[in-house]
Amino acid sequence: MTHGENGSVASVRGKLITLEGIDGVGKSTLAAALHAEIARERPVELLREPGGVALSERIRDLVKDPELRCDPRAEALLYAAARAQLVDERLRPWLDAGTWVLLDRFVDSSLAYQGAGRGLGVEAIAELNDFATGSITPDLTLLLRLDPVTARARQDKRLVAPDRLEQEEHAFFATVAAAYDELAAADPRRFRVLDADDTPENVLMLARIALADLDSPRR
Repeated sequence: MTHGENGSVASVRGKLITLEGIDGVGKSTLAAALHAEIARERPVELLREPGGVALSERIRDLVKDPELRCDPRAEALLYAAARAQLVDERLRPWLDAGTWVLLDRFVDSSLAYQGAGRGLGVEAIAELNDFATGSITPDLTLLLRLDPVTARARQDKRLVAPDRLEQEEHAFFATVAAAYDELAAADPRRFRVLDADDTPENVLMLARIALADLDSPRR
């Protein structure tokens, strides 16, 4: 909390930290570990996309169902709809209350997957998601970088059938990975790129170092 000029108490907006990367890089593992670390110091919530609230979880089931065919534009709109609901029900209220939020995927996922991977255009998908989120922008984005071949090998070791997007060919994920690199290069102040081929302990340590910047005056 901070005090305004008239002595009134004003709440400090929470911080939004997003985790990004192609499937198989270990985002969920890092998100859980990072949540446990931050929770020792301050209020923090962990969310995933698509999902996090009832409507968005139902959309998650649709977009991931390998039995369904989904037009690329429909796919982009479904992700944006799930995101809009999450922002309304959870993300914006928590940030306004001063709570930090860790979010496993956000707008950058759509820019990389639908904008680049599906060939819909990064600018068009950015405009769609700006409307869906009310222009919410992460304070920090942790991009886990890993070669698509290695990421696929990790996925193949899981005892879980691949979802609809995970069934895509190597070329699709190579395009998505390259798009992520371009997004990070265009916004180095927000992005921190982490080597997902490192040990989980080192990845967590580097993520914690990146988080320390959020408390510095320059941000």
